[in-house]
Amino acid sequence: MKELFQHAAVTDGITVRVAVNFLPEQSRVEAGKWFWVYHIRIENGGEQAVRLVTRHWRITDGHGAVNLVEGEGVVGEQPLLQPGQSHDYVSGCPLATPHGSMEGYYTFERADGSDLRAAIPFFPLAAPATAG
Repeated sequence: MKELFQHAAVTDGITVRVAVNFLPEQSRVEAGKWFWVYHIRIENGGEQAVRLVTRHWRITDGHGAVNLVEGEGVVGEQPLLQPGQSHDYVSGCPLATPHGSMEGYYTFERADGSDLRAAIPFFPLAAPATAG
């Protein structure tokens, strides 16, 4: 699992794993646009069902500019994860610099009605250096 997902965080039985890749074919370096794709796997290792309600991202570019992104669910879904289940999704992030980072948290609602804030691990966004 560690080979596929380079970054992970565990909060109260919820594991959030991240794999990130630079996509040169979606980037336009000459126009100052770099693009990454990230694959998230959320695993419920807890003892009760949880529903992912909201996402909260902190995206920082190479100049230190921060973009906060908040919203309901992930890619249009609010998955319900029973104990032992996982949910995968893929999304992307454009930046105006060749380096940056992402981190954040998901808010889940447990079966008992209580909320859980699960950390999304910090991960760097780094375009490969190019000769030229």
